[in-house]
Amino acid sequence: MENNTSLQQQLLEAGVHFGHLKKKWNPKMLPYIFAEKKGIHIIDLNKTVIHLQETAAALKQIAKSGKKIMFVATKKQAKEIVSECAKRVNMPFVTERWLGGMLTNFNTVRKSVKKMQSIDKMLNDGSAESLTKKERLTLSRDKEKMEKVLGGIAQLGRIPAALFIVDIGVEHIALAEAKRLGISTFGVVDTNCDPNKVDFAIPANDDATKSIAIITNYITAAILEGLAERQANKDEEDASNDDGNNENEAKARRLEQEAQAEGGRGRRRGGRTAGEGENTNTAAPKRRVPNTRRPAGK
Repeated sequence: MENNTSLQQQLLEAGVHFGHLKKKWNPKMLPYIFAEKKGIHIIDLNKTVIHLQETAAALKQIAKSGKKIMFVATKKQAKEIVSECAKRVNMPFVTERWLGGMLTNFNTVRKSVKKMQSIDKMLNDGSAESLTKKERLTLSRDKEKMEKVLGGIAQLGRIPAALFIVDIGVEHIALAEAKRLGISTFGVVDTNCDPNKVDFAIPANDDATKSIAIITNYITAAILEGLAERQANKDEEDASNDDGNNENEAKARRLEQEAQAEGGRGRRRGGRTAGEGENTNTAAPKRRVPNTRRPAGK
């Protein structure tokens, strides 16, 4: 309970409870609104804490299972915070512009990423030296443009298992694509949005930098825990496999030694038997019976 109180205090200090003007509200956010003050809706921080912890627990399990979580936030005040947090847990992120079809047309996007990587390779390994200065400059500019938009998903080999979104209203295209593909969605939802559009909604101020930072950092810490637990499980498995292999090797060596000993005893027994047979044959050869029949006519 103390942890919840201290978390609630931190959220309060970060201004997470400030919603939008009453005239901009979405009626579906009513269960998460605590009160109205000077025409602004105040979000119930008790609900925020509960939903934040539920979201963190779910994302921790996804990270523990080894799946990818994509961070999405193209708002100016959220870009830097979200990209830093995503890099910290080695997760894909989109903070510049959401390309239409980034998930639903993933194969085409992957081709663009590969093109960006091949240009980067050309510029770094010296193979672009044979090109003219103008061509090299064009390649560099193309690479920079693609890096800006696709840099965060360069290492993403397949569609992510979940999306963590800051402001589901702004990122409605990303949300629609995730829904179409059945990807789990987690979002920071302000009083002007519909919380039912995401699987896990965190009722909170999605405009203030401090609010975005505290929530994203909390989520990131949970993902880090999940990754650490995954690594610990892997290490345990490796250790148990090594122990098992050692036991198997020892067992195999023991069986081999027993087999060799048994084989030696068998050879010794076989040698004696053969010797006895030979002696018997030489000692008692078959006797020839003389021919006693008289010749005919005598």
